[in-house]
Amino acid sequence: MKTGMIRRNTKNKRALYLAALALAAVVSGCQKGNHDVVSESSEVRQKQEETLIEITIEDGSAEDETRGGGAAAESSSREQTLVGETIPAMETRDETVYVTGSDVNIRASASTSSQVMAVFQTGEKLRRTGYDETWSRVEYNGVTCYIASRYLSVSEPKQPETTAAVAASSQGTADGSVTLDASWKYAEFSKINSGSATLYKAKGDKRKGITVCVNAGHGTSGGSSVKTQCHPDGTPKVTGGTTAAGATSAVAVSSGMTFSDGTAEAKVTLAMAMKLKGRLLDAGYDVLMIRESDDVQLDNVARTVIANNMADCHIALHWDSTTSDKGAFYMSVPSASSYRAMEPVKSNWEKHNALGESLVAGLRDAGVKIFSGGSMEMDLTQTSYSTVPSIDIELGDKVSDHSDAALDKLAGGLLDGVNRYFGQ
Repeated sequence: MKTGMIRRNTKNKRALYLAALALAAVVSGCQKGNHDVVSESSEVRQKQEETLIEITIEDGSAEDETRGGGAAAESSSREQTLVGETIPAMETRDETVYVTGSDVNIRASASTSSQVMAVFQTGEKLRRTGYDETWSRVEYNGVTCYIASRYLSVSEPKQPETTAAVAASSQGTADGSVTLDASWKYAEFSKINSGSATLYKAKGDKRKGITVCVNAGHGTSGGSSVKTQCHPDGTPKVTGGTTAAGATSAVAVSSGMTFSDGTAEAKVTLAMAMKLKGRLLDAGYDVLMIRESDDVQLDNVARTVIANNMADCHIALHWDSTTSDKGAFYMSVPSASSYRAMEPVKSNWEKHNALGESLVAGLRDAGVKIFSGGSMEMDLTQTSYSTVPSIDIELGDKVSDHSDAALDKLAGGLLDGVNRYFGQ
């Protein structure tokens, strides 16, 4: 660690001390955000640039200074020292900038280990006052904060490609957008449902008449600040996970984790969904795409209910948050008797697990690493509301290869798994 020292004479001691206390209060009061947004390759530099504030009084005490009396107030030889890592040198700027990524953290200091002040989405504006190639200094609610420079632009970003544009180059034909119908069973439990999915129909004689819902996990702006009911009957969760066991409500859509190279999970699940969509359409399956851009305003309940009414199965794509390159597995239905006795789980849990087993078998045969026995029990909102075969498939974790070639291999394995399940 580098150590920088900013010294002030006795006259300015109290002002500096109080300012540091105020900054410490701001930092300690912040809540942790969703993602670190600076790549691992920059981590050493970031740690060097981190600013951690600590106040020490030579030959005195913090208690003396807060009282403003005693020897600390009288001695001209004493100095207050601000000890911490060097604040990064930055070019002075005064400009409006736009956030170019989703769920981007704004931090109290120029370090991925510092507290998060806020989480911003694509297109949101900030005033930038300082810049270097790694960090930018910005003003947020009158407070100086820091954000990764690579997620800022002086030009307003273009909106994500629309599903209509995606449809024009698809192997299938878009049959129109699908929104949540308020009359559908369990629709009343959704809190975020202004977005839409898109249904694609396969071309040609090989069309099977089977619709697969492909759900790219995460990717709902504001989803982590809204909660939905875990079970339709209001009973508490029977396992832990993102939400602890015993809870009766969970985040509507979590923002997901960040891969070790700094890529947001939502970006990778979207890329995986697009590849799987192409494979399925080529094989003759119709495909219901829940998400085809960085943001779709559909929570986990809405996604599930749409799949219930428009698809023959529901596959949600995810990567786990561990760091062991553990391999792929599916979230199986918990063996708790109370959970399996609850509708719609009671009538569908065996189908869920059968779909999961088929997908894991397809991935294994494609040469994909499989975690343990290929499953892990988990009480999920998705499973709790599903009336069609439905599974959350974890395709690795945050250190797993998610290159284009790796996603191609996964897509092939998943297609094989779908074929196995439907006997194709």
